[in-house]
Amino acid sequence: MAAMSSRGGRNRRTVNEINMVPFIDVMLVLLIIFMVTAPMLTPGSINVPSAGKSSRPPTKNIAYVLLEKNGEIKFKSGSGEQTLKLDDLKTVAQSWQAGQSEDSAIQIQADKTLPFEEVMKAHSELSKAGVKRIAFGVVTSSN
Repeated sequence: MAAMSSRGGRNRRTVNEINMVPFIDVMLVLLIIFMVTAPMLTPGSINVPSAGKSSRPPTKNIAYVLLEKNGEIKFKSGSGEQTLKLDDLKTVAQSWQAGQSEDSAIQIQADKTLPFEEVMKAHSELSKAGVKRIAFGVVTSSN
């Protein structure tokens, strides 16, 4: 009986190890699949819009919206130059455009130190006025 108890009472240790071989096999198979399929993929192309010259250059009737560094807005056309506020730009542009041909354009010239937000506000007002052709220019500050 003593022999039986020693045989049945053996301490069995549990193995706390993970077999890594199947994991490595799966990773190698995936690597081979990606290496084979990667050259077969066609690279995607993105159609980016291009900004080039206009097909119709503006006529000699061009007005300018000058955005100064100090916040002044000047509207300059063939009839002269006037200083105005942003709220008045829409009405002035509408009245100027009423006497012009459809090919006439307005160019926004802004000081290069001016925040872009101010330029976009002027562009928005001209768009609300119904101006079809708006161009941009940069004026370097004289100070």
